[in-house]
Amino acid sequence: MARGQQKIQSQQKNAKKAAEKKKAQGADQKTAAKAALVHTCPVCRTQMPDPKTFKQHFESKHPKSPMPAELADVQA
Repeated sequence: MARGQQKIQSQQKNAKKAAEKKKAQGADQKTAAKAALVHTCPVCRTQMPDPKTFKQHFESKHPKSPMPAELADVQA
């Protein structure tokens, strides 16, 4: 078993390795989540993942604005 200085160095090395792995994984999830937001509200520029959510957002947040043509046939 490692003792003293070896133990401390080993713990630091493992902590650094774990931090790098966590950082790389977080970036992938963030990129994937951002890629899923494909619909953008023309009024407030909010991004949404699917047309159903987009239509619900538009009806609740912008009731006085005319409905975009792309949402006319979407079932909410």
